[in-house]
Amino acid sequence: MPLPLQLLGKWCLTETKGFDEYMKELGVGMALRKMAGMAKPDVYISENGDTITVKTESTIKTTQFSCKLGEKFEETTVDGRKTQTICSVENGALIQHQSWDGKESTITRKVEDGKLVVDCVMNDVTCHRVYEKVE
Repeated sequence: MPLPLQLLGKWCLTETKGFDEYMKELGVGMALRKMAGMAKPDVYISENGDTITVKTESTIKTTQFSCKLGEKFEETTVDGRKTQTICSVENGALIQHQSWDGKESTITRKVEDGKLVVDCVMNDVTCHRVYEKVE
């Protein structure tokens, strides 16, 4: 299933809930959590042929990954974890499943009411972030 076109574009963070708790569950240290909690990242989602690119840009750090749907790849996360990641599209949402050191996290990106809704889940901890389209 191809990437839904409504996901494509530049998105700016407008609200966030549970981000610190999610980062804590990932094992991110307090200093990085404090900095990341203040950041208001922009997310760029693009597609070139069958390759999807997700770039997250903030004043603290910029990260980017490119992948083909259904193909596992190594991702280096913002907090420096090296994960085995696989992306898929389910029910109009981009699902990013990360695994490392026997742990797992899932990031779901979908458009609801014209906004990009991102849910990050690890164990029983969920972070909910909402982005508005910029371009």
